[in-house]
Amino acid sequence: MSKKDFYDVLGVGREVDEKALKSAYRKLAMKYHPDRNPGDEAAEASFKEVSEAYDTLKDPQKRAAYDRFGHAAFQNGGGGGQHGFGADFSSSMSDIFEDIFGDFMGGQGGRRERSSAMRGSDLRYNLEVSLEEAFEGQTVDIDVPSLVGCDTCDGNGAKPGTGFSTCGTCQGHGKVRAAQGFFTIERTCPQCHGRGETMDQPCTDCNGQGRKQKSRSLSVDVPKGIEDGTRIRLSGEGEAGMRGGPAGDLYIFVSIRPHDLFQRDGADLFCRVPISMTTAALGGEFEVPALGGGRAKVKVPQGTQAGQRVRLKGKGMPVLRSQQMGDLYIQMDVETPQNLTKRQRELLEEFDEITTKETNPTSAGFFKKIKGLFEGLSEHARKD
Repeated sequence: MSKKDFYDVLGVGREVDEKALKSAYRKLAMKYHPDRNPGDEAAEASFKEVSEAYDTLKDPQKRAAYDRFGHAAFQNGGGGGQHGFGADFSSSMSDIFEDIFGDFMGGQGGRRERSSAMRGSDLRYNLEVSLEEAFEGQTVDIDVPSLVGCDTCDGNGAKPGTGFSTCGTCQGHGKVRAAQGFFTIERTCPQCHGRGETMDQPCTDCNGQGRKQKSRSLSVDVPKGIEDGTRIRLSGEGEAGMRGGPAGDLYIFVSIRPHDLFQRDGADLFCRVPISMTTAALGGEFEVPALGGGRAKVKVPQGTQAGQRVRLKGKGMPVLRSQQMGDLYIQMDVETPQNLTKRQRELLEEFDEITTKETNPTSAGFFKKIKGLFEGLSEHARKD
C-alpha cells in the first residue's frame, strides 16, 4: 500500500511556512491522540501518520529531501517514524507541549530568544553631610567599591583574540531535553548554564566574569534643602553587568549630621538660647549665627517668660527644589542666678520684699488658686 503524501496528510500546501505547519499538526495530533480515542485503532494509525509527516516536514533538511525524492528519500531506515513511537516522535510531541503549555509556564517555550548578558546589581551608599552643606548645596566626591567592566576583555569575559563557540551539549539552545515515556523533560543545559555557547578561553584578568573589583570616584550633587533620609538615584552607576549586560543603579541615602546649635524640622530651624533673669525682665537683644553666613539679631521683649519663642522669618532652611525659605525659631531659656555674692543676695531679697502681684501675675494667680483649694478642704473637714 502506497503511503499518502505528507502534505496531504497534514492538509497543507507545499509552500506552507513553519508556523502554519505546526498549527496544522497540532490540530490533527490533538484530534487523533490515543488518550482521546481509547481503543480506536484507526485514530491511532492516523496519529502515527500525522506524527511521521510532521517530523519529516518540520526539519528543513528532511523537507528538502522529501520535496525532491518523495518517500524514497527515507527508505532503508531513513524515515524513522512508520514503525512506532520512536525518539523522533518524542521530539515532535515536545513541540506540541511547548505550544500548549509554554505560556502557562511563564515563557515562550524552547524557542524564546535567549541572552547570556545579565544586569548588574544595584548598590547602596550611605552619605552623611553637615547641616551647612544641606543649606548651601554641595558637590560631594565619594569613592564607591564596585564591580566594573573588565578593560582587558571589554566585559565579555573571553580572552582577547578568542571568542565563543556553540555549546555542543545543547546545540546553542541553552536547554536540553530528555524523553521519559510519553513526556519530554526540558532543563537548563548543565554545560553552558543556559547561555547556548561556551567560552573558548576565559580572560585571565577577570576569570571569565567580564568584570572585576575596583573603587570608583564619583561626584554627587547634593541639592539645597535636602532632608535627612532622602534617596538619590544614579542610573547605571551600580555593579557592571555580566558578559556585557547593563550596569545596575547606585542609590545614595543621605543623612544630616547633628548640629551643635540648630535642630531641624522640615524647613524650619530651632535654637534654644539661655538668657539672664535680668535680660528677661528688662528686655534686651543678642545675636545668633545664621546658616549661610552672617548674623541674626534677636530682640528680647520686657517680661519674657521661660520657653517663649521668637520667630525670625526666612532664616531657616531652603525648601527643596523651591525658592522658599523656612523660619528660625529662638526659644528663650531664662537662667536662674547661681553662686550669689552677699551683695547680690541682699539686692534680691530687697527686690522680693517690694514685689507685688502685678509684678508676678502668673505666680500670684496660681497661689491664689491653691489658697482657695486649701480653704475648701478645711471647710469640708469641719462639716465631717
